[in-house]
Amino acid sequence: MTPSPAQALDALVVGAGPAGIGCALALDAVDGLTVGVVDRGQIGETFRRWPQEQRFLTPSFTGNGYGSTDLNSVHPETSPAFSLGVDYPDGRGYAKYLRGVARVFEVPVAPECEVTSLRQDDAGFVATTPHGPIPARTVVWAGGEFQDPAVPQMAGKGALVHTSRQEAWGPRQGRLVVLGGYESGLDVACHHVEAGAEVTVLDADHPWDAGEGSDPSFRLAPRTRMRLARAQQTGRLRLLARHASSVARDGDRWSVSLSDGTVLEADSAPVAGTGFGPGLGPAAHLFDRREDGWPLVDADDQSTRAPGLFLAGAALRHGSQRFCFVYKFRQRFAHVARVVGESLGKDCTALEAWRQAGMLAEDVESCGAECAC
Repeated sequence: MTPSPAQALDALVVGAGPAGIGCALALDAVDGLTVGVVDRGQIGETFRRWPQEQRFLTPSFTGNGYGSTDLNSVHPETSPAFSLGVDYPDGRGYAKYLRGVARVFEVPVAPECEVTSLRQDDAGFVATTPHGPIPARTVVWAGGEFQDPAVPQMAGKGALVHTSRQEAWGPRQGRLVVLGGYESGLDVACHHVEAGAEVTVLDADHPWDAGEGSDPSFRLAPRTRMRLARAQQTGRLRLLARHASSVARDGDRWSVSLSDGTVLEADSAPVAGTGFGPGLGPAAHLFDRREDGWPLVDADDQSTRAPGLFLAGAALRHGSQRFCFVYKFRQRFAHVARVVGESLGKDCTALEAWRQAGMLAEDVESCGAECAC
C-alpha cells in the first residue's frame, strides 16, 4: 500500500477504527480513486485497548434488509449484530467486526504505521511514517479520541485514574469517588456499585438530571439510565452536583476536596470519567479551534486552515451538533468521499447506496431533530 516518493495517493486515511475503515469504504466506492489507510497499531486498535468491562451504548440489531441499518455498522451491507451475535459489543468484539469488514471489502490497511508528522505542500500533504513519507492529495484524519484522555486540571490530578485504563475497573472496596457524571463516569460508577462498593459521583453540571431534548449526545442513553436506576436502589450510589477542586493521597487513603470546602474520603484512587479530547496528534497544527476547543471544520468537514484535510469520527462538531456515536459520524463518510471524488473529477454515483441505507447526511443542519414523544 505504501507508495513510492513519486506516487501520491488521492486520499490517505489516518486511523483504522470505525471512522477510518468507514471512510475508506466510501472512498473506495468512488470510481478510480487511489486510497490507503495507515494505523499506529492494528485495525480497531482503540477497541482492542478498551477495558474489558466496557460495552457500546448503542444496541446492534440486524435490520439492514428492512431499511434500518445496524446502528454500529460502518458499511450498509454489514451488521455487528449479525457477525458477532451480540447486541452491545465490547471492544474486542467490535475490533473483530472491523477486521472482518476490512478483509471482506479488501480495504488497503498498513498496520503498525504511525504518522509522526503531517505537513501541507503545494501538491497536497505528506505524512511522515517509520516506513517513509506518504504523499497524498487529500487526507482524512480519523485518529480517534482514545489516545487523548481528558483529565481535570486540578491540584493532585496525577492521583486520578482515567476510565480508559483497566486499573479504573479493577476490584474496589469501600468508598470510591468518581469525577464526571456523564456516560463514562456513570458506567464505571455503576460497575463498582454492582460489585459492592460505595460510590459518590461528582459533576457540577448534573447530566443525570437532563430534562429536555432527545439527543443522546446530551442525554444519558437508555441503557445507562436503566443501570443508574438499579445502582440507586442499592443505596450505595450518591450523585452530587458539585465541583472537585483537588485530590490528595495519604497512605492508603485519598481525599477529594470540593469547591465549597467539603472533603470526601475514599479508600482507593478516585476515577476520572471525564471523557476525551479530539485526538488530533500530529495534525493538531493544521486545525483551527472552535470556542469550545474542538476542531473547526467547514461545511464539508475540512479543516479551515488546511483545505483538503478532512476530520472523521467522534471529534466532529458542526454548530451545536456532536457526531460522537458511530451512527452519527458515519453519516459523513459518503459526503467526504463525494467531496474528494468530485474535486478530482471522479464518478461518485455508487455513493447513492449510502444514502439509500440512511448513511448519508449532506445537510448537517437537518441533523438532530427532536422526538415528539
